[in-house]
Amino acid sequence: MKTIVIKKYPNRRLYDTENSKYIKITDLKKMIIDGANIQVLDSNTDEDITRTVLMQIITEAETAGKPIFNAVMLQQIIRFYGGDMQGMFAQFLQDSLDMFTRQQSGFEDLMSSSPISTMTKMAEKNLQMWSEMQKNFFGMNTDKSNKNKD
Repeated sequence: MKTIVIKKYPNRRLYDTENSKYIKITDLKKMIIDGANIQVLDSNTDEDITRTVLMQIITEAETAGKPIFNAVMLQQIIRFYGGDMQGMFAQFLQDSLDMFTRQQSGFEDLMSSSPISTMTKMAEKNLQMWSEMQKNFFGMNTDKSNKNKD
């Protein structure tokens, strides 16, 4: 999928270079929800500020309705910053979100069968995906600790 480049100007305006028009942060959020891959660049420096803008969208969403992140979760996440496990934790979160997304997209296929069959298939898929993710996650950890022993 093509990445849509958004330019952010000093006056905080966002410019969609794909459609040649100014957009609001709510428009950008809708583009992302609809599946667009975006990259936000500072108009003066061409610095990639995508993460900052995405964090702004998340912050606004967290304050607007029922939040995804509670205080306990946020404190736990903060504790990983700067530690030895930061990279592994980031990979774990990414793998978890990828797995959840795959599961969600496959959910519609499962719903066409009986409820008991659907639940059984979902449980089997979940177990298999978690097993694979843990194997990959702990395999990464083992590889790193083996390198440190050399």
